[in-house]
Amino acid sequence: MKRLLVFFMVCLCSFGVLAQSQRYTFERGLMGTQFRLIFYAPDSVTAKQAVRAVYAHMDTLNQIMSDYLDGSEINRLSETAGSGRWVRVSPELFDVLSKALWVANKSDGRFDPTIGPLSQLWRRAVRRQQFPSKTELKHARQAVGYRLVRLDSTTCSVQLVRNGMKLDLGGIGQGFAVDEALKVLHSNSLRSVLIDLGGDILVGDAPPDQSGWRIDVGSGKAADADTLTLVLENAAITTSGDTYRYLEYKGRRYSHIMDPRSGLGLRHFVRATVLAPDGWRADALTKVFSVAGWRKSRQLLKHFSHVELYLLENKSGRLRRWKSAAFK
Repeated sequence: MKRLLVFFMVCLCSFGVLAQSQRYTFERGLMGTQFRLIFYAPDSVTAKQAVRAVYAHMDTLNQIMSDYLDGSEINRLSETAGSGRWVRVSPELFDVLSKALWVANKSDGRFDPTIGPLSQLWRRAVRRQQFPSKTELKHARQAVGYRLVRLDSTTCSVQLVRNGMKLDLGGIGQGFAVDEALKVLHSNSLRSVLIDLGGDILVGDAPPDQSGWRIDVGSGKAADADTLTLVLENAAITTSGDTYRYLEYKGRRYSHIMDPRSGLGLRHFVRATVLAPDGWRADALTKVFSVAGWRKSRQLLKHFSHVELYLLENKSGRLRRWKSAAFK
């Protein structure tokens, strides 16, 4: 899974919280990154019960969505590609695939959950610092295309049309997971919560006696002039960028953020921060706007309601900073 460039600080100006509400923090490794929960609960028994339920559900989601795990549900589904079979899947996998295909369609393929053959090739290239061959890229591209996935909502079934297709939910899975974590916390009557999975941040109601959760968003560097400070409630925020992970080849720098249409990492620096009503949308749209760049992103925004964007792009030596209206 990706490692995003978001860091956050939760600042409470007043510690006079209500006596029946205490602040709890839990943290563990999950999906190749860190998973943190901060919430307010009436007592430790309630807090521990809620955390156990969240952790159990997150582990289940990892077994469903991770293309890194042998035998995961998504990998078993990918193995049926080109067979003509309709495969009944779990409600969670059907849900996240439906959302991923919606984003793919709205973005004209700038996000694509069938990117697996290309992402595997590019992961290896970044890891080995070795550029993939034209033959490898051509072969992988032939097995990519979100229009080659068919869904049947009546039977909760999926068909992958072409041989060699491989699903990859890395661009939406963590955002989907934080949404699912919030549902579990809500079912345990916990509303004032902050969930952070590798930089995909989702917050619920504001902490007691506060107007919201204070989130500082930037590159993770102490002296970042482009840090945003936002006070949020019932919203999700995610940042994508290539500060730490990239490939240099023949004097050119290629990002780990890939354009599904070309099969290559972006050749210019871009950092996109998206504020959205839910985690899956914030997560996926950082990829869409990173690939689209600032000009096309201004047009694409109209397809995604209640979404705000902050984009930093350095292309051809020209640095652009653009914020959608709500960030100004």
